[in-house]
Formats: sequence, structure tokens, C-alpha cells
Amino acid sequence: MTRARTIVFWVAAAALLIGHVIVAWHSLVVWPFWEDEAFNLTVPRNLLDGLGYSSDGALSGSTMTPFDPRISTGPVVLLPVAALLATGIDPVLASRLVPLGFWIVLLLGLAVLGRRIGGRWAALLAVAVPLAFTADAGISPIQGPADLLGEIPAAALIVWALLVLPRRAWLAGLFIGLAIQTKLIAILVLPAFAVALWVLSDGAGWARVRETLRRSWLPLLLVAVPTLLVELAALVSLGFSGYVKHLRDLAYFIRSGGQDDAATTVLQKLDTLAGSWSLPPALAVLGALLAVALAVVGIVRRWRTATETERVVIAYALTALVGALAFIGWWATASRLPLWVRHPAPAVYAFFPVIAAVAVWSVARLPRRGVLRIFGVVAASLLAAVVAGGAAVHVASSFEPRALTLERQRAAVVPLTAWVTENGVEWLAADPWGAAVPPIVLTGAHVGLFDAPAMAGVPRLTGLACTTETLVDSDLYRICAAP
Repeated sequence: MTRARTIVFWVAAAALLIGHVIVAWHSLVVWPFWEDEAFNLTVPRNLLDGLGYSSDGALSGSTMTPFDPRISTGPVVLLPVAALLATGIDPVLASRLVPLGFWIVLLLGLAVLGRRIGGRWAALLAVAVPLAFTADAGISPIQGPADLLGEIPAAALIVWALLVLPRRAWLAGLFIGLAIQTKLIAILVLPAFAVALWVLSDGAGWARVRETLRRSWLPLLLVAVPTLLVELAALVSLGFSGYVKHLRDLAYFIRSGGQDDAATTVLQKLDTLAGSWSLPPALAVLGALLAVALAVVGIVRRWRTATETERVVIAYALTALVGALAFIGWWATASRLPLWVRHPAPAVYAFFPVIAAVAVWSVARLPRRGVLRIFGVVAASLLAAVVAGGAAVHVASSFEPRALTLERQRAAVVPLTAWVTENGVEWLAADPWGAAVPPIVLTGAHVGLFDAPAMAGVPRLTGLACTTETLVDSDLYRICAAP
């Protein structure tokens, strides 16, 4: 029986690895380069061109914008992209290899964490959960793990913060600080890690509180270090008055999420999250409820009698539960934020797999006989089936034909790039924001927004028919004379 289980495990592990490779490959070289990726790429490109840590400012007046608050993907991702660009590598590959590297780091961290929590089957389940999650619906997606976005890198750093927390809380603090400078929303993990520090502290009552505070000051200091360094660089670069404006713009962006009032409800948000799995929403909800129920049962049963090792697992479990609740609760109750599952995605990638692994750990600690054991085994089996089914559907969906691929996009940009180079064009206006942005960036021109005053007299790139003179036409796009 043991040998049969080992064979089944390694077959499942091999299938999971193949699935991840398929999705990663399509994300790297097949899926089209979309507008948020392109806008993020303007920062490392401008940095290498000697223009500082600046975006093209397409959403900030269409002028060069140092430390643009609208670029929410941080320097922890964009600086390595700049380093790759400096080697002369293709810009899209340079953009996507860095997030893909973080994806691998995320999966390795989940494998180690899952094994530490509940053994090899828990590790397998933890690594499978991100493959069952899809965030490619809507107008602000995560197409795949190689997208030049900060959500997955932030999740990877959060997972590694969890891994090192029991023995090196200071390093966990640094990882969280880096996660915040990967995606600012990662600051929502701080309450969850405070709970973990409390669980891992000795003593009772106020003695435990004092011990928690004693253990927390250095990690908290190191959480702040990456942000302090970035803000110091901004101060030096912008000067005092420019830095004050930068802080005001940043505060506005944080309060508003960079969006107008979307008038969304909690139920709409939760429905969107349930629909962002490669499964019918009802099955996704069932899987989530089973995982949380099993995790809570394990925490309650072992809370008072936990060994040192079990206390670490309980700390992981509470961190994941509180962290997931913080992200999803904030997003769901923020009515002005759109139905973009990217907002809670770091929690889904980092914490949902941990909850699933804790569910496996909980079942192993149920009584060997009785109704509770039967319930636990059946629930864990259903959870594994839901996750495996979602992962399989996600992998299969990678082979579905798409109207636009990176290859077709590149081919359509070739005549546009030739025209831009021949005419020495520095700026092109995207008309409108969206599909017109990536081809502009791929031509090597700076990207502005067609209705910005700074773009008066600037040629426009569009996927629609020109209303003025057509300067150059291609399969998908055309450049039109300024109106």
C-alpha cells in the first residue's frame, strides 16, 4: 500500500509540474502583451534611457512622471526588469521573465511550507491551488504567471515571510517590506503577521503581549526599510516641493484606488471571486468552505494541547485566515473599487494554498475512528478533487485559440515600428486607453493618452478607423494624423 501511494504521489506530482510548465509557457510567449504590462514597462525603459525612475505618465497627464503613483507594481519587480533590458534581451521577454521567476519562487515556497505543515500530500495540494485559480476575466486581468504585474511577486514574498517567521522574524519583516514595494496592497498582511507573532510568543496574558511586542520591533523596523529607501530616492530625485506633490498624489491614489466610484456591492465582489476559478462558482465556494472548515476544526482541537511544531502550524493557519479575510474584506467592502479580482489576488496565491495544506494537517489529527474522521476524510477528498479539477481545466484552457496572440501582435507592430523609426517619432497617443497602449510601447515610442492636453498635435495609434489621415496601417493597428 505504501509503495502504491508513493507511485500515485509521484504521478500526480509529475502531472502537476507539467501543468504548471504549460501554463507558464503560454503566459511567457503566447498570450498578448496587454496595457498594464506595457505601462509598467515604460519605467525600466525610461530608467535605462537616463530619464530616472519615471513612467510615460499616460494616466497622469501624458508627460514623464517620476515615481508615478499610478504604477502600483514596485521597484522590486521593475528594477530587475531594467537589469534584463540592459542585456539587450527582447523587451517582452525581459518583462515577463522576472514575474515568472517570482512564480517559481512562490511554488517552491508553497511546496516547502505545505510539506512542513502536513507532509507531501499537503505540499502537493498547496502547489495545485494557484493552478486552479484564474484571474484573466474582466478588463484588468492576470493573464498568467508571467504578466508584468506585482501581485504574484508580492504573494511569493509573503509566502517566504511565512516560512522564515518562526525562527527569523526579522527576515520575515524584510520580506514583507519588499512585498509592499512589489505591490502596495501587500501592507494588508501586517495584521495577519501580528497574529502569528502573538501565537508564536511564550507566556500568557500581558506577559505574552509584552513578549510579542519585544519580538516585533525589529521585524516592524525592517518592514519599513524598503519603503523608506524608495521614498528617500523619490525625495532626492524630486526635491522638496515635488516630493510633497508626490505624497499627495500617492495618498489620493491609495484612497481612491485610482478609480472613479464603481458602485459595486459585497455580493458582486464575492461572486466575482467565486467565478475566478477554473470551475463552476458553486464548486469553488464548496472547496473554500471545506478548506476553511477543516482548518478551523484543526485549530480548535489542538489549540490548548499543541506541541511546539503544531503551534507553528496554528500560527501559519491563523495568518492565512486573517490575511485572506483582510484582503477579501477590504476589497469586497470598498464600493468604489471595480470587480477586479487582481485586488485580492495576492491573498489568493499566498494564503489559500496554506489553508488547504492546514486542512490536510487537520484531518491527520482527527480521531482514527468515528463520524468526525469520516467527515474529515470525505471533506479532504472533495477538496483535493475540486482543486485537481480546477487545475486540469486551467491547463486545458491554455490550448484554446485566442483572437490575439503575442506573435500576431508583434507582426502587426512591425510596420508601425518602421514608420516611428523612420520619422523619429518620440510620442504616440493611445486612442483609447487599452489595446492601443501595448503596440505603442512595442514600437519604442513613449505612450500618452489621446485626450491629454500634452498630446495635442501628436499622432494617434488606434485599432479603429482613422478619422484623419492614415499615416501607416497594419493588420490590427493604424497610426492616424493628429486632429
